[in-house]
Amino acid sequence: QVQLVESGGGLVQPGGSLRLSCAASESILSFVRMGWYRQAPGEQRELVATIANVGFTNYADSVKGRFTISRHNAKNSVYLQMNSLKPEDTAIYYCQSVGRSINWGRGTLVTVSS
Repeated sequence: QVQLVESGGGLVQPGGSLRLSCAASESILSFVRMGWYRQAPGEQRELVATIANVGFTNYADSVKGRFTISRHNAKNSVYLQMNSLKPEDTAIYYCQSVGRSINWGRGTLVTVSS
């Protein structure tokens, strides 16, 4: 089973930046798509951004222009650069891979607060 491990979360002030990382236990080239989702307290999990194995990206409207998803195939990793963070970005951020199966990491907490 694919293991996904997220890192990079933490506490940041509004307007600040964070970079999340997701390390996979196997080559990410075997996945059709990888993505970041988030779940705020009391809310459903929602899509943040996805990146296909051919490089196409997709973003939620709420993060367009502020977040950037990228991948490093040789490191089997996907990243989420988050700029101009807002309090409403506070959530647990989860990494997902889509291949022979759909797999999730355990998440990393991002808190945006002054």
